[in-house]
Amino acid sequence: MGSYVLGLQEIDREQVAIVGGKGAHLGELARIDGVRVPPGFCVTTEAFERIIEGAPELAGPLERLSKLNPDDRDAIVEGSAEVRQALDAIVIPDDLAAEITDALVDGRAYAVRSSATAEDLPGASFAGQQDTYLNVLGAEAVLRHISRCWASLFTERAVTYRLRNGFDHRKVHMAVVVQQMVFPRAAGVLFTADPVTSNRKVAVVEASFGLGEALVSGLVNADNYQVRDGVIVDKAIAAKQRAILAVEGGGTEEQEIVSDQQEQAALTDEEVLRLVELGRTIEAHFGRPQDIEWCLADDEFQIVQSRPITTLFPIPEGADGGNHVYLSVGHQQMMTDAMKPLGLSVWQLTTPRPMAEAGGRLFADATALLSAPQSRGSFLEVVGKTDPLMKDALETVLSREGFLPLAEDDGPGERVPGAVPATIETDPAVVTELIQHSEASIAALQREIATKSGSELLDFLFEDIKEMRRILFDPRSHQVFTAAMQASWWLNDHLQEWLGEKNVADTLTQSVPHNITSEMGLALLDVADVLRTHPEVVAFLQDVEDNGFLDELPKLAGGAESRAAIQAYLDKYGMRCVGEIDITRPRWSEQPVALVPMLLSNIKNFEPGAGKRRFEQGRREALDKAREVLERLRALPDGEAKAEETERMIERVRTFTGYREYPKYGMVSRYFVYKQALLGEAERLVRAGVLDEPEDLFFLRLQEFQEVVRTNEVDRELIRQRREAFQSCESLTPPRVLTSDGEAVSGSYRRDDLPEGALGGLPVSAGTIEGRARVILDLAEADLEPGDILVTAYTDPSWSPLFVAITGLVTEVGGQMTHGAVIAREYGLPAVVGVQNATRLIKDGQRIRVNGTDGYIEVLDAG
Repeated sequence: MGSYVLGLQEIDREQVAIVGGKGAHLGELARIDGVRVPPGFCVTTEAFERIIEGAPELAGPLERLSKLNPDDRDAIVEGSAEVRQALDAIVIPDDLAAEITDALVDGRAYAVRSSATAEDLPGASFAGQQDTYLNVLGAEAVLRHISRCWASLFTERAVTYRLRNGFDHRKVHMAVVVQQMVFPRAAGVLFTADPVTSNRKVAVVEASFGLGEALVSGLVNADNYQVRDGVIVDKAIAAKQRAILAVEGGGTEEQEIVSDQQEQAALTDEEVLRLVELGRTIEAHFGRPQDIEWCLADDEFQIVQSRPITTLFPIPEGADGGNHVYLSVGHQQMMTDAMKPLGLSVWQLTTPRPMAEAGGRLFADATALLSAPQSRGSFLEVVGKTDPLMKDALETVLSREGFLPLAEDDGPGERVPGAVPATIETDPAVVTELIQHSEASIAALQREIATKSGSELLDFLFEDIKEMRRILFDPRSHQVFTAAMQASWWLNDHLQEWLGEKNVADTLTQSVPHNITSEMGLALLDVADVLRTHPEVVAFLQDVEDNGFLDELPKLAGGAESRAAIQAYLDKYGMRCVGEIDITRPRWSEQPVALVPMLLSNIKNFEPGAGKRRFEQGRREALDKAREVLERLRALPDGEAKAEETERMIERVRTFTGYREYPKYGMVSRYFVYKQALLGEAERLVRAGVLDEPEDLFFLRLQEFQEVVRTNEVDRELIRQRREAFQSCESLTPPRVLTSDGEAVSGSYRRDDLPEGALGGLPVSAGTIEGRARVILDLAEADLEPGDILVTAYTDPSWSPLFVAITGLVTEVGGQMTHGAVIAREYGLPAVVGVQNATRLIKDGQRIRVNGTDGYIEVLDAG
């Protein structure tokens, strides 16, 4: 064939730039033994480029289209229509038309499908963005529909998708696939991995009568089959009332299926298994799970499309190939975002046990703890206290016969963190000593690291990470916060049994000493007190947009004092930021403008001295509650003994609970020192021409960067690939529990005590509050008013300054001892965490009721 037309047999997967994603996949499919693809050809992107180049009138509309805001629907409607009309009006040149029509077989009907160069790629799914035309008869009609496919590159939906995902309209070109029409008795879709659970061992077949367009377009219900290991494990035959069929004169039409055939299966069981086997062959060829469109004609399956399933969460690599169960570290650390390679490697070096990586996230392998009879029960109990959804997900996996059987070995097994009672004495001096030791160690690090560079710096960092681990995993440190958790559980369990009161520990732990994170929120109120006395400074901050504002402040009346207050805050808390466990994320000291909205909110919403009053109010409420509880206990049978034991537990929980937030503060403080030193080294390498920019460092593991520093050589292609992979990972949602089969298990509460329509979650801070829901996904966009209830995906310590302005908290991720829960209790805010899809089910502005005692949210109005 000529330069503008390629037969499918001439095409392979490497030719996306010439024939688009669909064409490249079809050409590759046609090369697989045993896979039948309807014969046909591709009109290449060169033909499209020729059409565009021959129409200079398109340059202006395309330029305007590329600059549109993806949310400006009216402008997109107008701009895309302008481009489509111009393309429709172009006459295909005679030589190009002849090359296309010469490839047609007389008397045959054709399917004409668009194939964009950015379509069906691993990191982006453009499925359904452009058009497909079926049963096209005659050369003239084929040419007309090819023009329509070119124009479909500029539908409103396709233009909006590209704008939102950063694809340049002028760089995405269109090829067109022209294939001989198949007239099937059945058609549908085959997923070689379950698209709902992500289980790679389960294939899902959807089948209906007639052409597959009815199913793809959502017109009909389909039969659904699930197949595992060559066996149909689930089957649902749908009532199929309609089908799309080819019409004799060309085109298609929707037809009613006669009633006695509507509930007949579109495929036999034998055909389903044969189809899945064919799908596994295709999957093996492409090396990843596939979304396959198929049709069945004359007892033979023909494949009309295969694309990668882009929504599956990757599987962690297991060394032994056996069954494994992984727990999301991000759900425990309140940071479910993807992490860059440097962040992953530094966190890996920080943790006491190796962790699996998948989708830019870290997962703890719980297989050993769950396989051992000695540890399974206690491990599930500890997980259930902190995150019931994770426990339910684990129980779901363990209920699968044969997936993770209990080992017969009755040895001591692995120790379950938090399951062994803490034996440390209730001594405030222990906390003080631990904090002083950490502070002294960080000060020593700052002094010593300033003298290091090159390979000596990297060697020093690896040694200091060992020191950080010694401090983080000091047995006394673990005893302190384990004692706090266990005392809190004891108080809740016993006081509910003795007094019938739920979650009393939530009130008893308000305003405890040494909580570095709650102190951080109150300290920002103190900074606001300094700023509010200088109107010129406050007015200036209203319009601040960049990080240079601190240098401008001294030029204003009161600016020097204001700058000093902000800088003092940054000196103590500037190492914090959203997603702080990833060393690559920008810190407040690097982006101080992040504090400005919170400062302005504090100035607007609070009176002077609010920080100290807030702390003192919480302390009084806790002490009053303690007195009340002890008085009520003494009135019970054996009350003195109960009161005495309870008083010891109250003292224990108030002495130790505040320290729970400190180890991470110490770790993040160290991370920031490391980051500054590493960036200094990266800047040196940029000056030497080794790196292109300092942030290239973030896409290397720490061990790899050590080698770059040693050799002055870097693999730029590796960095480019890592950047692309990170962008793909950012769009994925990590599951709480993931299996080695790739199954993502979310868990459920299985509660029957909820009011009708309520959203269930984990109660972590007692009390009930009503107010306006503020659904906030980005800390920088937080605009809160007194009385608001914060609804978000998760919070980490960087969100703490917002907690002073709200009356309640709802998060999608969290447990009893995660950040949001600890600070909500500290501030006395009713809070429910682990509320699945809260940010989608609750609308910004709705009035809601948060029951932090029983763990549910009620939506009171439509907002």
